Parts: sequence; C-alpha cells; structure tokens
Amino acid sequence: MTIRSAAAVRFSQSQRAAAYDQFLTRYPEYAQTGLLDELRATEYARLDRLGHTYLDYTGGGIYATSQLQEHMALLDANVYGNPHSSNPTSQAATQLNEHARRFVLDYFQASPDEYEVIFTLNASGALKLVGESYPFGPGAQYMMTFDNHNSVNGIREYARAKGATITYIPVLPPDLRVEEATLFAALDQPATGPRLFAYPAQSNFSGVRHPLEWIAYAQARGWDVLVDMAAYVPTNPLDLSRWHPDFVDLSFYKMFGYPTGLGCLLARKDAAAKLHRPWFAGGTINIASVQADTFVLSEGETGFEDGTINYLNIPAVEIGLRYLQRIGLSLIQTRVQCLTGWLIEHLLTLHHSNGQPLLTLYGPASTDRRGGTIAFNFHDPSGKLFDYHDIEAEANQEKISLRTGCFCNPGAGEVALGFTEDELRQMLGQHPRMTFNDFFEIAAMNGRNAGAARVSLGLVSNFDDVYTFLAFAERYIDRQR
Repeated sequence: MTIRSAAAVRFSQSQRAAAYDQFLTRYPEYAQTGLLDELRATEYARLDRLGHTYLDYTGGGIYATSQLQEHMALLDANVYGNPHSSNPTSQAATQLNEHARRFVLDYFQASPDEYEVIFTLNASGALKLVGESYPFGPGAQYMMTFDNHNSVNGIREYARAKGATITYIPVLPPDLRVEEATLFAALDQPATGPRLFAYPAQSNFSGVRHPLEWIAYAQARGWDVLVDMAAYVPTNPLDLSRWHPDFVDLSFYKMFGYPTGLGCLLARKDAAAKLHRPWFAGGTINIASVQADTFVLSEGETGFEDGTINYLNIPAVEIGLRYLQRIGLSLIQTRVQCLTGWLIEHLLTLHHSNGQPLLTLYGPASTDRRGGTIAFNFHDPSGKLFDYHDIEAEANQEKISLRTGCFCNPGAGEVALGFTEDELRQMLGQHPRMTFNDFFEIAAMNGRNAGAARVSLGLVSNFDDVYTFLAFAERYIDRQR
C-alpha cells in the first residue's frame, strides 16, 4: 500500500480551526490557560521556530529562555567558590544554596521542622540513598507496586542482599491500577521489623495516578512510605503539609528543564534518622581519622550529600521553582488534562476500513485519576503490531519527539503487554547476558512487542501538538505491517 505523505495527512487550516472550535466546546476550561500560549510564543519560541512537536515531557521538561538569562546573569555578576570553606566566595555560594534549599521546602509546603532537603544528581540518586541506607535485614520488608520505575525496583537488591522480604503488589489491566483490597491486606500484615512501602504518585508508563491516601494508611500500620514524585510534580501541586510521606524523590529537570543533573530527596527527619549510610565521603563527615580508624558523620542533609554539591546550578533550581510558582500548577494541570482527554478520545476513534481499531491504549481511557502520559501500540488491519522503533523513526522525520521502549518501568509494561511470569523466565533464560534488543527480537518471534510508544504532555503543550500527533497517527490507518 502506498503510504500517504506528511503533507497529505496534515489537515487544512480551516479543518484545524474547526477541530479547535470543537475542542473548546468539549473543554471550555482550556480557554482559561491562555497565559501558557503567551509563554510558548516568548519563552519557548524556539519550539515553533524550529518546527518541533515536543511530546516527551515525562522524559524531560523544557526550559524557558528567562530561566537561562536569570541564572547566567547571577553567575556573571558574582564570584562563587566551593562552599566547603569560609572564605568570601564560599560564603556567597553557601548562602545561595541554603536559600534554594529553604525555597524547595516552601514550594512543597514542607515544614523545616519536619522535612529536610538532600540534593542529589537526580531522582535515581535520591532513591539509591534510601536503598543503601534503609535498615533492611532479616525480618524487614520491602513492598512495591508492579508499577514502578526501575530506580525504585532496584532498591530490592539492597533489601535482598540484607535478607529482607520482597513483595510486589500487581496492577490490573486495562487501567493498570492496583486493587486496593489486595494492597490493604498486604499492608495490614503484622510487622516483625522495619518495613518500607514504595509506589509512584503518577505512573511514568500509563499516566495512572495512584492515591496519596495510601501514605497515611500504610504509616498507621508501621510502614515507612517512599513516594516517587518524579512524574507527578511537573504538572501537579504537592502539599507536604497535607501529605506526609517519609521519603520523596524527584528530578528538577523534569519540572522545568534546566538545570539537568540535579534532583533531591525530601525526607522526614524522623525517617531520615533511621538511615545508616554504608560509607562516608568528602563533605559527609565532621571528622575522619586514618590512624584512629574512625569517623563522625555529619548530621542532617550534609551527611547524605557526597563530595561537593552542584553549587553553581543549585541556585537555578530556585529560579525554576519561582518560574513555575508564577505560572501556577493548577493552570498547567488544567491544560494538560484538557489536551490529554481530547487526544485519548480521538485516538480511540481511529479504526481501519475493516473496523479493527488502530491502537491499543495502555492505561485509563479517560482523564479520571490520570496524568498526561499516554502509552500505546499501533496495529495493522489484521491486528499485527507495528514495530515501535519504526514509529519512532517516522516521528523523527516529522520532528515529533515521542518515546518508545519500556520506559524503565518493566512491571507495568509486562502487565500491559500480557506477559506472564513463566513466559518471561523462559525468554530471559535464553541468553546469559541478554540485551534489550535480544529480548525485543525474542518477543517479536512470538508475535509480541517488548514495549510501546509513549507521548506525554506538559508545561507548554498546546492544541497544535496533539492535533499534529493525531494526524501522524492517522497515516497508519489501513497500512499493512
């Protein structure tokens, strides 16, 4: 079959205008988010100037021009030195960094009496701190939902090495949510040692928002609770005066694009006191001796921040948070919800001429308790799956930035794609050092996809973005694999 050209699938301006009018009728609240269109035209003008359709906000946020300008002006106007000293340039850096640390607490409405901010390289670095330091051992438990990023899954290796029990709570298709009766029954089990429960506030695979009410339920039964907020906080407010998880991880670049290489662990002080680091490093100690073979670890966040913190970029975190604060998370949340609802509704209407649906959606088919992350696979008229690598390559030609694979979330992906434990053990046992490409090829030989395609919406997504992607999806109608 001849593939329609990109020009052929792009609707006329009149068709686009008509679609936009229908969109506003369906989602009238979108009209209240016009500030974001103004910002797109000024702070993010490069997106449209370069012809990009950016649909990978769950992978990384987009930075505003003014963020860069403000940060560069700050660095250019002053001299900042390594904060591990008391000279004038060190003191200047320390003041900026501590101010940013306090602002992080203020932004998330966290009391400084209850929480501390530990700066890390990213969300994964924050999770590693918890994993290596939590008091796992015989009688201890680590419980997770199937739906978790690999950096949360990876904590199980610390738990396993120390003899703790590891438990997974499944998610169920098609919405990929947890059955609360199963979760609550597991949380209700009596304790015999330290217990850590981990889950994402919003799935980076399906967009599902898991209830924050689980935090208090688990804590009342003796669990420490780690909530992965990396995919949640870019488009949703987090109020730590209302919710009190013991540990929260996040990456700032996912929120506002710049700087990269910085995240944090927000830790309740009483929970952080339970952590025991397996080593010490420069910056984490009050004193260390070679001959006396001893050391004294610093108290508070300093004891977790190895080496020299990223002191020149940490002020940019405050700049980014202030920027989001001026916009308002509720405005971003409203826009993302409107665009997500419209795109899902229209993707699900796409069918081949023989009546077969074009795609399978993984996750909720509405905006109820879900964010702007949409995972799917395309099928040809006979139901065969298109290789998501080919989808990504074709999207690249159109300057559409989406993402494919398993998104570092194997548990949700395995359930969504219908893999069983026996199948996975058999497939993974075929190579001693299997690569993901090996796994993909083995799955393909069995008529299966080992992953999916994903689009995700965020800060300055607009109707043209989702409209362009819908037009892109339509080119697969009636195409043979």
